[in-house]
Amino acid sequence: MVPESYDFWLFDLDGTLVDAEWSYTREVFDRVGDRIGYEFSDREAELLWHGLTGARDPLLREWGLDPTAFWPAFHAVEEPPERASATFLHPDAERLLADLERRDAPLGLVTHCAEFLASPVIDGLDIGERFDTILSCTDETGWKPDPGPLELAMADLDVDSTTERGVYVGDGASDVGAAWNAGLDAVHVERHGHEARGRCVRADHRVESFDELPRTREADGDARVGSVDASRVEVGDLTD
Repeated sequence: MVPESYDFWLFDLDGTLVDAEWSYTREVFDRVGDRIGYEFSDREAELLWHGLTGARDPLLREWGLDPTAFWPAFHAVEEPPERASATFLHPDAERLLADLERRDAPLGLVTHCAEFLASPVIDGLDIGERFDTILSCTDETGWKPDPGPLELAMADLDVDSTTERGVYVGDGASDVGAAWNAGLDAVHVERHGHEARGRCVRADHRVESFDELPRTREADGDARVGSVDASRVEVGDLTD
């Protein structure tokens, strides 16, 4: 049986709740390219920034680039204030977070975005107080699809996936994998289209906008977020 709602919600950040303006992304890859001697096309920049094809390191190697050279250059050119000013909150994400806030549901944020970049974005968009816990993944916490980061967030929320229904919401296959590995349902939001990604991503529930998640009205008039009437879709893969 598909439950009407979840007891707690965990979210990814980039590509799920927020995104950066394309002009900023393009400038970042121009700067990185200058450092490592490579000219990134718009398509290559899009694939790497959003992780559309899955894990990024194999893609870099396919293009003849050394990931151990790329990533230090990438982080060196990113300026937290610039990234924060170029980042926007998706309107449908704002509406979903507002609905969940009215429900007083425990909310957590688990992101691969480095803390020195994520914190200014969260502060600039004034969304930090909406979450009861925020975790930026590191080598110590592990990386999605490893369940470790989600399990740490759940421990901080004092929730238990074996006795409560929880969900993790993200835009990548690694988010879905992390959710399932941690015993949670997975919502995949596809903001770029399956054609741009080159495949479909399996999930318990797949949407293109959070507005597709049905809301039901409680007696007190608050919006309650239910789950999509869908089962796991047996397409795509979990290579992100």
